[in-house]
Amino acid sequence: MNNERKTKIPAAPTFSSSGNLLSNVAPPTELPNFVTTTASQNPPASKTPDVVPPAYAIPASQLPPVSQNIGTKPDQPSPESPEKFSPAIPLCKGEPTLPIRSPEDSLTTLSPESMPDSIPDMEMEKIGDIMPGSGLLTWMKGAVSTGGILQRVAEKAKSSVDSMITTLDPQMKEYLRSGGDMVVVVASDKEAKVSPVREAFQTVFGKATVVGYPAVSDVTAEQPVSYAAAYASAKQRIAYIRSVHGELTNNVPVLAVEGFVQETVTDRWYALDLLVLSQPSLGIELQVQSQATPVPAAAVAAAQAATPPDYTHAQTGYSVTIGSIMAANLQVPHTQWQEAATGVSRREILLLAAKSLAGSFKKLLAVSAAEE
Repeated sequence: MNNERKTKIPAAPTFSSSGNLLSNVAPPTELPNFVTTTASQNPPASKTPDVVPPAYAIPASQLPPVSQNIGTKPDQPSPESPEKFSPAIPLCKGEPTLPIRSPEDSLTTLSPESMPDSIPDMEMEKIGDIMPGSGLLTWMKGAVSTGGILQRVAEKAKSSVDSMITTLDPQMKEYLRSGGDMVVVVASDKEAKVSPVREAFQTVFGKATVVGYPAVSDVTAEQPVSYAAAYASAKQRIAYIRSVHGELTNNVPVLAVEGFVQETVTDRWYALDLLVLSQPSLGIELQVQSQATPVPAAAVAAAQAATPPDYTHAQTGYSVTIGSIMAANLQVPHTQWQEAATGVSRREILLLAAKSLAGSFKKLLAVSAAEE
């Protein structure tokens, strides 16, 4: 008894043709065919209905009556509904309705026969402006050469690869950025001076070859005091490099780094670095002063006391450097006393000064190239 109740399905209600407006909506039509070739007119094979398992079979007497209008396309709308109805967008009173395009109209509009026979020359010129070449490789070459998105993507990828390589092997950084047209000679073979200058010029110019040669200065004291003494010592080092290395022409810039101390006010001493770059062929000489590091007056007094009275260059400075005195008191190497005293290393100080010098030098080169 219970099984018979479960298998019975109530008959679906039927609507009269003039009852509900939805009953007059035509069944969905086939989607328009955009293929230009003539399609076969054979109707698609009817899909075989799925076979209902015997356990769930429903007697034919209990099935609802099947409408005879399913699958037929009405030629004209019903007289009760003179206007076409869209259930998604209800009609507004007083507004005219737009006709709905049939699949035949869509096919006619998009068919090759509906296209014009020829395109005007002006339109072809516009298309040529958008696509200057034919083919994907031509388009990519044009996009890269004009500085478009592909060039930025390539530069970003190269930068990422270089960063990965330099992270795994920091010594590869110098190799990757060496080369190019820029060659700079540093008048010192100390890595504490050459390394920041190399990084600064490679950052500003992209690629640069920076080498260091030993240079001596015998015109000033071991520890120059005042800007003038440091400038004289730097010029002496540059002249020494050009006299010893005859292969260096006047087109090669030479850079000297000279440290000095200066008393700005009474008992207020500071240690600084002077960077001088010279390129005689273009008549360029640049001078940049680094950030100052405070020095205790007691350290300067100790250097002055350690200098003999008959010291040859007593007028330009002391025979003992401030770095050696500060390093002995702070118990650090003489190249690290700035970092121990202030938290900023000398390499960082020289790097900022060298970047400023390299940026100014690059602008002067651009001006000289424009004047030629």
